[in-house]
This record gives sequence, C-alpha cells and structure tokens, in this order.
Amino acid sequence: MAAFKDYFSATAPAYAAYRPRYPDALFDFLAGLAPGLGLVWDCATGNGQAATGLAKRFARVVATDASREQIANATPHPRVEYRVAREDASGLAAASADLVTVAQALHWLDPGTFFGEARRVLKPGGLLAAWCYVDPDLIEPALSRVLQGFYAGTVRDYWPPERKSTETGYRSIAFPFPDLEAPRLSLEMRPTLAEFTGYLRTWSATKRYVEAHGRDPVIEVERALRPIWGDPSDRKLLRWPLHLRVSRAPASS
Repeated sequence: MAAFKDYFSATAPAYAAYRPRYPDALFDFLAGLAPGLGLVWDCATGNGQAATGLAKRFARVVATDASREQIANATPHPRVEYRVAREDASGLAAASADLVTVAQALHWLDPGTFFGEARRVLKPGGLLAAWCYVDPDLIEPALSRVLQGFYAGTVRDYWPPERKSTETGYRSIAFPFPDLEAPRLSLEMRPTLAEFTGYLRTWSATKRYVEAHGRDPVIEVERALRPIWGDPSDRKLLRWPLHLRVSRAPASS
C-alpha cells in the first residue's frame, strides 16, 4: 500500500468550516437501496460530513480517516464512532456492514486495498458507494469567470495527480461489483465572500501552490471578486454536480 499523502491535516478546521454539505437526497437514496439500516463504514471520513448524514438513517456509523487532525475536527454524533485508521484497517468484523462509503476521497486511497477491505466487511448484498465533486460554478457569470481563472489557470498545475480520476466521476476506476443506476444530484452552498475564499484555501492545489511559492494565491482572487461580489456579507449561490457510483456485493448463494 502506498504511503499516506496528507494534503488536508493542516487545513482540517477550515475543511470542516468551509466545505459544502451533501444533499439529504443522497443519503435517502443509499438508505433505500441498502439491505439493512444497521452498520455503515465511512472510509476517509474527513470531518464526518458524510458520516453525520448517514447516521440520521443508519443505526451505527464507523467513520475512519488516516488523518488524526481530521478526526479531531470531526462533527460529533451519538451514532458515529470515529477512528484513526487507513483504508485496509476498518477494524470491523467480516460481513458486518450494510453499506461502505467513501466521500470525495477514493482518489486519495489505494483502490485495490480499499476494495479488498470493503469486500471483507460488506454483508452479502451490501452496498459500496463512492462519490466526488470537482470544480464548482458560481452561478453569477462575472463571479464564475474569476473562479474558473483560478481553477484552470492559477492553480491548474498544482493539482495532485491522484485527483485526475475525479474528472471522470471515478469512471476510470474499476469497481469490484457491477454498477447500479444512480440519480443525478448536486451540492449547493451560499457562502459569503470570506467563506468562499476560505473554501478555496482548502483545495489541495492551493496548499501545493503556497508550498511552491510561499504566498497565498487566494488573496488575488479575493481582490478580483470584491468589486463584483457587492456587500462581502452577501451570500452567492455555488453549485457542484455530484458524481455518484454505487454497486452491490453478491448475495449469498
């Protein structure tokens, strides 16, 4: 298994504060397909954004992440148990989970290792679900042009190579079970200017840019956005298409 590449521990509090939340429709869909509503393993949970949504539908969620800092900043929930663990060490019993999820993180894992552990812990007929989102769209065109200039220009060469698979919605990754049909979903957030620039600072490409140049490129984005944002406390609509892949483990014979 490859060494853990930690792009997010240093920004764990910001990740918890500024990343978008997943829609309720996503968790309702997964709960409706799962063979039961008992146990979920949420791998690479980050700050628990998926785990807490899942916990509203399932009796128990074990949420793991290799980053101790992410787990320290995770959102508490009475039905979520957080653990510091890699993708090969969920600590769960074999054939115990109704659902295994990985949200916005499959590209950071070793897929073969993760899928092997998912196979082990899933019940017969259990679900495996992975989803991601890529570049957002600020619905107002003038704001969106500034954002795209940052995403596809300023930090374009600083995205880690692992992230490439998100641009295909994980279609370039071979899943261990046949795909099921998934709904078209999206994430939405209405940040203030400060919240939006906080979100940009959670990007792995932004972190790598700062490491390479010793300066924060988001300052320039904020300067460009300020005259067209209006009141900095105004909330602007930000939207991401959500790319969801779902597959089902074989039923017992």
